[in-house]
Amino acid sequence: MEVFDKVNGLIADMENSQPANMDELEQFRIKYLGSKNILKPLMGEIRNVPNEQKRDYGQLVNKAKQVAESKYAALKIELESAAEQASAQQLDLTAPGDPLVLGARHPISATWNRIVRIFERIGFVVAEEREIEDDWHNFTAMNTPEDHPARDMQDTYYLKDSTSMLLRTHTSSVQARVMKNQQPPIRIIAPGRVYRNETISARAHAQFHQVEGLYIDEKVSFADLKQTLLYFAREMYGPQTDIRLRPSYFPFTEPSAEMDVTCFICNAKGCNVCKYTGWVEILGCGMVDPQVLINCGIDPEKYSGFAFGMGIERQAMLLYQINDIRLLFENDVRFLEQFKAVL
Repeated sequence: MEVFDKVNGLIADMENSQPANMDELEQFRIKYLGSKNILKPLMGEIRNVPNEQKRDYGQLVNKAKQVAESKYAALKIELESAAEQASAQQLDLTAPGDPLVLGARHPISATWNRIVRIFERIGFVVAEEREIEDDWHNFTAMNTPEDHPARDMQDTYYLKDSTSMLLRTHTSSVQARVMKNQQPPIRIIAPGRVYRNETISARAHAQFHQVEGLYIDEKVSFADLKQTLLYFAREMYGPQTDIRLRPSYFPFTEPSAEMDVTCFICNAKGCNVCKYTGWVEILGCGMVDPQVLINCGIDPEKYSGFAFGMGIERQAMLLYQINDIRLLFENDVRFLEQFKAVL
């Protein structure tokens, strides 16, 4: 019958079709698979087919649709593969590649890593803990009860509708958690981000980073503290560096001290960094107050220890002579590119 011949003719045309490019393939798709393709009217011709042949005709029309779909899929894969090969052949493999722009380690990260490596060489282990802390671990365990005037030394960010949960003001809370869960000997450093409600300026920020250290064992003395910090200062700032300890006050250490190092910018001769004194303050330290040991379940009759803490931003600003702490938080690429050689 004529309708059968017409469908078979279309099937033959599709099978013999060989588009040479993607434009011709698109024309094939429109002709045989588009919304107004030439196969659609074929099913309407079934009314002109004798009843005994309607089934055969319907199957033939369905075959034509399947041939169109499979032919299109095969042609698409073939042409795309050919296009990729042609594109690859056009590449000039001798041409120089695009230069890769290398990033720079952030000065805070570089200083953090440098401090950690120094203390790891003498047996300190890194300890990290939560930044959202409870009042007990942040203050009370560190010998700072609710009515203690030392709480006025640092303005605290408390969580909304809470008087007991806060953003930690120092990493001393890490020390408290370690002492609660581990018996001496303890030798840790606790680096991390801390928060204080301070006015942001060239010298202060509402968030910054600290590294605190803690060593607890039998017969730990102030001499051990001094020798540990002297080692750190000379590894950090150079073998010619000397230190001095000045009496100070911290709730969780007694006695307490501020530590200065000889100015490594001017070799202690006097400059604007050391305010022409030859000394630069870098950290606070002291012997762990026995009450802190008791709060954390450690026997102060058997054990003693020392602790110290420093701001990482301050060390970075001294090392790289940065005069504004805000530069460390602004992510200005022009500023950060200056530290490409820093490890």
